[in-house]
Amino acid sequence: MNNTTLIQDENLSIKVSYQLLPSDHQRLDLYFSLPVEMGISSKTLTEEHYFHSSIQNHSAYYSDQLHLPLVRSRFISQKKGEQADYRLNLNLFSYQIRIALDTDIKQTIKLKESEEFYPQAIVLAEQISGLLKKLRRYTPPDQKLRSFFENADNYLSWEVEQSFLKLLSRGPKSSDFATERNFLFALCRSENEYRESNQYNSQVTIEDPNRITNKMRLLQRLTEYGVVFQKETKNLNSNLKRVVRGTVTAIIMTFVMMLVLSARANFTEVTIALVGMLGVIYGLREIFKEDITRIIWRSIQKGLPKWKNIYSNSVNKSRVASQTIWLEYILNKDLPKQVDKLFQTRRQQNKQAAQLLHFRSDTKVNAKSFLPGYDEIQQRIYFNLTPFIRFLKKGEGRLYTLDGSKIAKQAVERRYQINVVLMQTDKQDLQQTQRFKITLNRSNIINIEAMKIIEDE
Repeated sequence: MNNTTLIQDENLSIKVSYQLLPSDHQRLDLYFSLPVEMGISSKTLTEEHYFHSSIQNHSAYYSDQLHLPLVRSRFISQKKGEQADYRLNLNLFSYQIRIALDTDIKQTIKLKESEEFYPQAIVLAEQISGLLKKLRRYTPPDQKLRSFFENADNYLSWEVEQSFLKLLSRGPKSSDFATERNFLFALCRSENEYRESNQYNSQVTIEDPNRITNKMRLLQRLTEYGVVFQKETKNLNSNLKRVVRGTVTAIIMTFVMMLVLSARANFTEVTIALVGMLGVIYGLREIFKEDITRIIWRSIQKGLPKWKNIYSNSVNKSRVASQTIWLEYILNKDLPKQVDKLFQTRRQQNKQAAQLLHFRSDTKVNAKSFLPGYDEIQQRIYFNLTPFIRFLKKGEGRLYTLDGSKIAKQAVERRYQINVVLMQTDKQDLQQTQRFKITLNRSNIINIEAMKIIEDE
């Protein structure tokens, strides 16, 4: 079974990723156990709001050989292959470099010891320099193709410089590794000078941080053309919701009209009492209509999929994959046995009252084959955890200790824990289940710890 990974993405977000083969199918379930003290429920954070604001889905061609892009150098040579394929092959090559760089930079930043950090950073710098030389070895003379090359070259050069500057700013500082730091600084300067010598960006753009950043974001999207799939999201239950709302309204109006006719029969003429009674009847209708509609709708919608993402190739518009999504709050009794068993393995002090949120994704690959050199596509799902901690207490606490006759105090931060159980099911119905313990505060994720894995046949 192709393993699904759950890792930290940004300060308060996690990324779940897995690979799919042609004509493949995979189900992914995530069960979030949110402590009651977080104040999360269907009243404070609806499923629809969390899905649209904090969950992102991304699908693209994938290769696990991050440092050896499968798109060979000859594919980006104008002299070989069809010119119409040049842009697509160039984008495949550029995208692969960017993914490799992003992955390795994040891993290197986690190294806190200088003896580990700088050797790894040097290896990474040498690898990326070799890939950039391979890219620049073939500069097309055709002006129609040259613009594609310059966009990719400009963006990758800027991305390399920014990545290594970030790496150096967050890495450990040590005078013993001055030579290594100077080597990395030289790489950043050389890329900056390279862009200036090729006049890729105007001086006005370079001097404005907002303009240069937004331009590079545009170039990034251009280099993703044909590689990252276009996504179309459909709401699966909009018509059903209209039917439920209309039916509830019709039933309530029938009941209200019966009350109105009954009241009118008891009053021979229009009086203040009649007007007041009619006002009360219509007021009660408005009060209970939304509540009744919400209760009935949640009961009907329980267990039904809510959204569907359709991924298509941006070049030929053919459908590549489809993804059906469920998201709902559930009770403990709704947990599968193997998931409940994993939650029960927690220590007694960690078994606090919690709200359960269930996310499910069924992904089916429609394409029977992919582009040459690519045997898989990667599905990535990003979960922003910021809405989960917005009701938590701010600030830090104090820990007091007695040191002889003096009282010492030490600042301590408030930390919280979210348990997540991930269960994947492939098309042979083989399952793999794993629990993750996410420790976080109000500003960032402190740690993600993978617990025990259970496999069933």
